[in-house]
Amino acid sequence: MADHDPQPSHPWEWSEERWRGIVGRARGGRSLAPRSWPDGAECCVALSFDADHETIPLRDSDESPMRISQGQYGARQGVPRIRRLLARHGVPATFFYPAVSALLHPEEVRGVADEGHEIGIHSWIHEANTTLPPGVERDLTFRAADTLEKVTGRRPVGIRTASWDFSTDTMEIIRELGLLYDSSLMADDDPYEIEVAGQPTGIVELPPEWIRDDAVYFNMLRFSGLRPYTPPSAVEEIFKAEFDGALAEGGVFLLTMHPHVIGHRSRITLLERLVEHIKASGKVWFATHAQLAGWCKEQAGL
Repeated sequence: MADHDPQPSHPWEWSEERWRGIVGRARGGRSLAPRSWPDGAECCVALSFDADHETIPLRDSDESPMRISQGQYGARQGVPRIRRLLARHGVPATFFYPAVSALLHPEEVRGVADEGHEIGIHSWIHEANTTLPPGVERDLTFRAADTLEKVTGRRPVGIRTASWDFSTDTMEIIRELGLLYDSSLMADDDPYEIEVAGQPTGIVELPPEWIRDDAVYFNMLRFSGLRPYTPPSAVEEIFKAEFDGALAEGGVFLLTMHPHVIGHRSRITLLERLVEHIKASGKVWFATHAQLAGWCKEQAGL
């Protein structure tokens, strides 16, 4: 390619300014892992549920009643089982709702919120942000925040982008909304402050990870090679090992689940055993994502 080309298309031709700019758009800044947890706890556990329900096929323009019914299962069976489990153990959690899920199931969302669980932003209709035309992501995210506030009566303070699809515009939208935290980026095991172009933002990142997500082990798509090859016992072993590591380091165990995935009879039992394992391990602080982010920010003096 000619030297005078202002926008070289191959990464090996990029200028240092360009690749540094790309890397710096939403980068892990200082660690916000606190020196201590509330009440002398040795570890923080943050359970979260992405209540996608019918939005996955809707996002894909798939009008199949079969696929839509799979999403409805999350509302009919998954969420009730999860709510009962959390109530039995006295554990708070964070539920991330696409706005369309909240509009389809407003009583569910209000019930979850009234039980003391947090409701967070999770897109409009589970759209992939990186595929949207300019400006659309902002409009949908603001509409989603307004919808969740209208349904629950409380303004959400955190976001998890659908499929963790964090675009080049997402960070500015988060800042414009004045959110406390994001939970879409994966630069650490424990909370950290997001930096943009080397500058601190004050936004707390609560990092998820694919290995701490039920969907990657259990998803099934009929007309593809996607199959749930991992048995629940193996997933339970992985999740327990991730928690044990967090406990040994005095850090955070953040787990992402989906009602239409973990809510099945053979899978909800692994979550029950996991919670029992966590509670039996010592002094642990179960927190919503908002509680966790708030504690980390306070301890860091942000």
